Amino acid sequence: MHQKMTQKSLFMVVAAIVTANISLFYSSCSSSQQQRPATDESVVISRYAGRWYEIARLPMPFQKADEAAFAEYSSLPNGRLSVHNIAIRADGSLHDIHGYAEVLNPPENTKLSVHFRTWFAPFIPVPKEGNYWILYLDDNYQEAIVGTPNRKYLWILARTPKIPAYKLEDLLQRAGKLGFDESKMIFDPRIITKGMF
Repeated sequence: MHQKMTQKSLFMVVAAIVTANISLFYSSCSSSQQQRPATDESVVISRYAGRWYEIARLPMPFQKADEAAFAEYSSLPNGRLSVHNIAIRADGSLHDIHGYAEVLNPPENTKLSVHFRTWFAPFIPVPKEGNYWILYLDDNYQEAIVGTPNRKYLWILARTPKIPAYKLEDLLQRAGKLGFDESKMIFDPRIITKGMF
């Protein structure tokens, strides 16, 4: 069952999201000379839709280290993706957020702009180059590396809540080659506590 957020926790989430997105926006503007990471060659959006589990991520202000997460993406008739992010707290309770993703570079479909449907959304700047780049996607659409163009945020995603150790190692190495600091990755807490890898 989804748990209602208290007013204080809602404020903290809003403040963290706003801060993170403002930081991303200005760092993108100020570091325009920096070479951006390469994205995957192309993505079929309808195949990308579905559930993705967060295997690992770089730290972010609006998600605690002891939270697991997954996302549900659905293709929309207008070419967008609906976005439903769900985080699982250490006590098993859930908190979630809804939004949509807009493709910025068709037909490659590797650079997206994600917007959340909340009252505070107008206050969150999203860079013109997007805030969700699909950097790597395996041929079978089972594992993915997604990040922001300024390399501040990174997610390793999979269709299942666990993947073999060799696949995780390969994805971490790919992230490193793309210029991300994989040594700072936070892993799904279920992996640490239950030894899934």
